[in-house]
Amino acid sequence: MTRMERHGASQSQVRLERSMLFVPASRFAMIEKAARSAADAVCIDLEDALALEEKVAARANVVRAFGELDFGPRLRMFRINGLDTPFAYRDVIEVVEAVGDRVDLLVLPKANRAADVAFVDILLSQIEASRGFDNRIAMEVHIETAGAFLAAREIAGASTRLDALIFGPGDYAASLHAPLASIGEEDSHDAAYPGHRWHAVMHTVVAAARANGLRCVDGPFAGLGDTQGLERAARIARALGFDGKQCIHPAQLDPVNRIFTPPADEVAWAERVLQAYETSRSRGRGVVALDGKMIDAANLRMARVTTEQHRLIQARLRS
Repeated sequence: MTRMERHGASQSQVRLERSMLFVPASRFAMIEKAARSAADAVCIDLEDALALEEKVAARANVVRAFGELDFGPRLRMFRINGLDTPFAYRDVIEVVEAVGDRVDLLVLPKANRAADVAFVDILLSQIEASRGFDNRIAMEVHIETAGAFLAAREIAGASTRLDALIFGPGDYAASLHAPLASIGEEDSHDAAYPGHRWHAVMHTVVAAARANGLRCVDGPFAGLGDTQGLERAARIARALGFDGKQCIHPAQLDPVNRIFTPPADEVAWAERVLQAYETSRSRGRGVVALDGKMIDAANLRMARVTTEQHRLIQARLRS
């Protein structure tokens, strides 16, 4: 049973996340700018973006941001520290107890097994019940270790809170002891490998997500001045089926949003496919043809995905 089926969710509840902008929790001025940015989602980071000595005090900035700032239509999320650190449970408790009614998603890094997701789910349920929150905080989970790759299927089905899986290339490479010069960028090691080095894990993330009715988001690209490299990485992710990509600088938002926006010709084709199907069905015909091509169930599903993405993007532009 997929997440959509478990929740009885409708298409109108699907979230738009072409771009997720990371911002360090220790830098409140940067959070303020992110809340007004072109990002579809803003993730206030308590994990990798902070030095150890900043992590505890930075929780107050997360609480302040969600309590005071207007994020408009952007998804409001924060990333906790890994469950293998002494910070994670207090990250959840201190932020969610204070402003859980204003949080859309919690991001869990370095999940290695389904039990990791279940632990955070239970913790969130306890806080929500204690505080009497009406909303239910969703979760996004990083697949970024060897263990997570092997357990992706179980992780993706571990909780009805799950909304998306995220591929984390940097930590994944470290987990495999695979050389990596810069996160998300291609280097001499990519040139030496006859294929895309991360194809297996990226395909697994997409497949595990889709099998459970989840979205999937590609990891960041560290080359801030390499727009061409960023666009190539984003196009590869879109070709594999990802919904969007993480960004580490506002300058990356426009190209990422553009690449993960279905172009006008794709939208027009999808609308024509759906119209041809409805016309054929109204006439009692089971076979659909358009421009000399047969339209089957897979074409219909792809057309519905494209038109739904277009609807969400148009709603975002109007808001």
